[in-house]
Amino acid sequence: MKIKPEITYRHLEKTAAIQSLVEEKIAKLEQFCDYMNSCHVVIEKDNDHPSSGSPYRVSIDITIPHGRELAVVKSPDVGKQYLPLKTVIRDAFEAARRQLISITTEQKGERKIHPEQQVSAMVTKLFAEQGYGFIQEISTGKEIYFHRNSVTNNDFERLTVGSGVRYKETMGEMGPQATTVQLLDPGV
Repeated sequence: MKIKPEITYRHLEKTAAIQSLVEEKIAKLEQFCDYMNSCHVVIEKDNDHPSSGSPYRVSIDITIPHGRELAVVKSPDVGKQYLPLKTVIRDAFEAARRQLISITTEQKGERKIHPEQQVSAMVTKLFAEQGYGFIQEISTGKEIYFHRNSVTNNDFERLTVGSGVRYKETMGEMGPQATTVQLLDPGV
């Protein structure tokens, strides 16, 4: 790695066990992509006593040559079982590993890319109990509302913050909204 990995802790104590786990996971990522430019990991505790979900959020930002960047955010949300910090870290690094494998396979020319399979947006906010959320367009950064009824294949329950989706946009009563939101498989 060109730049030494950065690990930031917010609102929780840095422990040797967590530091070791994160360093081990970064080393494993380098096995899949030995030409990463940088890796920044943020581990934070949002809430000491959440009503549901996990109080932890793990964000991973990795840059690789040719201006490519991947970002993963894992923050188990409402309706999810309370997960320990180590599990949230492992889940975040597994999502990053899948993205890295996808990118490196594409760069090596081993996988043909079809425009209809490319991620065009990412789920940024999800209000599962109310049945709606927001996605952010990757190329423009525009945030767009979507309703559970617009998610194809009854995949609303499978959506998490950070899920890659493609969608069609229409003008709703309150502005632009996403229709036909399709969850993309992690390896796609």
